[in-house]
Amino acid sequence: MSASFLDPVGMKPALQFRLHQQLTLTPQLQQAIKLLQLSQLELEAELRLIAEGNPLLEFAEESEDLETLDEETAETEYVSTDTSAASGSENDESETTDWADRGGVSEAPMDFSSQTGSVSGAGSRGDDDFEPQNAAPETLQQHLLWQLNLSSFDPRQRAIATVLIDALNAAGYLIEGLDAILAALPADLMASIDDVDQVRRQLQGFDPVGVGSLDLRDCLRVQLEQFDPDTPQRDLALRIIETELELLARNDIVRIARRLRASDDDVAAAAVLIRSLDPRPGAALDTTPVEYVAPDVYAVRDGSRWRVSLNADCQPRLGLNQHYCGLIAKARGEDASWMRGQLQEARWLIKSLESRAETLLKVADAIVRRQSAFLDYGPEAMHPLVLREVAEEVGMHESTISRVTTRKYMHTPRGTFELKYFFSSGVSTEDGGSASATAIQAMLRKLVDSEDVRKPLSDQAIAEELRRKGIQVARRTVAKYRECLRIPSSSERQRAC
Repeated sequence: MSASFLDPVGMKPALQFRLHQQLTLTPQLQQAIKLLQLSQLELEAELRLIAEGNPLLEFAEESEDLETLDEETAETEYVSTDTSAASGSENDESETTDWADRGGVSEAPMDFSSQTGSVSGAGSRGDDDFEPQNAAPETLQQHLLWQLNLSSFDPRQRAIATVLIDALNAAGYLIEGLDAILAALPADLMASIDDVDQVRRQLQGFDPVGVGSLDLRDCLRVQLEQFDPDTPQRDLALRIIETELELLARNDIVRIARRLRASDDDVAAAAVLIRSLDPRPGAALDTTPVEYVAPDVYAVRDGSRWRVSLNADCQPRLGLNQHYCGLIAKARGEDASWMRGQLQEARWLIKSLESRAETLLKVADAIVRRQSAFLDYGPEAMHPLVLREVAEEVGMHESTISRVTTRKYMHTPRGTFELKYFFSSGVSTEDGGSASATAIQAMLRKLVDSEDVRKPLSDQAIAEELRRKGIQVARRTVAKYRECLRIPSSSERQRAC
């Protein structure tokens, strides 16, 4: 409703009312949308941040058994957002506290903690909750500094070497260049580019050999120079590294032999020697921790059908502190108003988490119903699927489906996949149907794996084979899919054999 204070005819002050509709995102809806698009780890961090500012919210400890909480002695009622099974547990009534007797708060939070049916593999973690006590792995820089302390470098060289070591990347390369190193050195050293390069060359002899190199050619050359001079084909390998490294990457032995006036056998032996070197010497000491993905959803076969359930371990469990809830009725003035506001926000948050879990389960179930052939027979049976189809089935907008499938993972007997993996465009078939891009790529991979290594299939030949299977696909599309699968061209595959 809006008001106007001018008469448009006589330009006299007047009051007019108009009714109009406007869609506004409430703070609660904005919060629900934000939680929906967060990944598992991001959701955990966001909830802990919210709980720090709301005293009525608490996290359940992982070691607590929710089903054994005594309602007479427990100070916190925990709410799980696991909605992977039907409700109606017998424990619902016993775990719900009558807040009216605690100060006029009549609405109890919904409790999903006793529901069953989620295939999560969750069990008791045992009594050993100590953190691993293993020593931190040694980094590349620490390993090199240890060798530097045992070297015969003078103080000036040691200062230069320290800056060089600090500038190495995870692979052991000096990607910034010598000019950047020179600029980072203290002015009182009065070092030159030649001084820096001399120390760098000495550093390349440290373990692992080749660290401090400027590029791949420099790295391989240093390692090869460590070999005994009498090593067969060592000199030829050095020549290949200096001038024919690009041809070696394509395994073009014949052209290398012609350019260097050597026999094919000698060049092949030199290529084997070069491939025994380490192109990333620093990677062996890379201490970057391996990241593991915990699935949000499980898909398991139950008789003749596939059943989808949430991973209970990945569903956040929030609690409403009953002690503070009981103090609301005793509070007066601004304190009472503030606490009631915090209670309402806590309820909204729990409702948003419940909605997030239900949406994730609903979308995953729709995906599994449409891609059950993939679960039964593999990637070649993948059907074309777009966001709009799932959105229409579950009655949501495409943007919601996009949010809920981003950085959410499903565990299946065929592996763990991001939900977006199950979506792919379609290619027409002769019978009027369509085949997904994922299925075509799987067929392409199968054709290449079974081809005659002496006569690899060209992109055109692969396109013709797919047409015989009823799939209309152009040669350039085959080339695009082949590049996505990182499969070399037919000529490169022939030379590699």
